[in-house]
Amino acid sequence: MANTTNTADASQDAFRAAEEAAGGLPQLELSTFPNQIFWLAVTLVVIFFVLSKVALPRIASVLAERRGTITNDIAAAEDLKAKALEAEETYNKALADARTEAAQIVADTKAEIQADLDKAIAKADAEIAAKAAESETAIADIRAGAEEAVKAVAKDTAKEIIAALGGKADGRTVTSAVTARMKG
Repeated sequence: MANTTNTADASQDAFRAAEEAAGGLPQLELSTFPNQIFWLAVTLVVIFFVLSKVALPRIASVLAERRGTITNDIAAAEDLKAKALEAEETYNKALADARTEAAQIVADTKAEIQADLDKAIAKADAEIAAKAAESETAIADIRAGAEEAVKAVAKDTAKEIIAALGGKADGRTVTSAVTARMKG
């Protein structure tokens, strides 16, 4: 085992010696600087042309497309907003017109109902007045008939009472007595 360890140490020492002989890192070696600078410049020019001819135009077109889409969307939203405001104004006007028309219909209907009611009341008053006149006539007839009936009953009763008391009643005397008593 000691032999294996010595072999590994020896190979590491040989690698280090080779690196030191080569002069360290090749990127830092001054003899390769012009070559590295040339390839750096070529690489940067290639990257610049690739970016300017391929990537940046695509990015610019995407940005322009987005800007156009946003502008169109904003314009469409403003148009829709204007249409919504116009529709709201139209709705409010229609609503006001409908309310005015409804109020007019209510007023017309009330006036019509009131006119019909006035006619019906006038007709009912006329019928009541006619019936009241008929009733008064009937009552007057009944009173007249009742007065005559009361006079006739009173005369008959007076004659019967006088006859029951043993007297003789004269028709004229009984009639004048009943008439005087009825007048008060």
